[in-house]
Amino acid sequence: MLKLISLLRRPEGMSKEEFRSWVLDEHVVLARQLPGLRSYTVSLPGDGDSAYDCVNELYFDDEEARAAAFASELGKAVAADAAAHASERVHLVTTEYRQL
Repeated sequence: MLKLISLLRRPEGMSKEEFRSWVLDEHVVLARQLPGLRSYTVSLPGDGDSAYDCVNELYFDDEEARAAAFASELGKAVAADAAAHASERVHLVTTEYRQL
């Protein structure tokens, strides 16, 4: 199972509440429709300081499925939506090995 971890930082001038609302009410609705997506988890930090404002975990069968998802028109729209609402995005493509 391939896992894409996406770390997002909100832009300056956008409140935490506005960012969380965008993530949970808009971006998730769009992103969960990606073709080949097996699972999608969003984690938001608590009230304290954090280096990032959101951690998304997207699961695909393999690299080919991930690449096809983001090459699709919907994948391009998801990426553009994230780019328009985040001041920084870091992507880590990993293979998950569950131990429990």
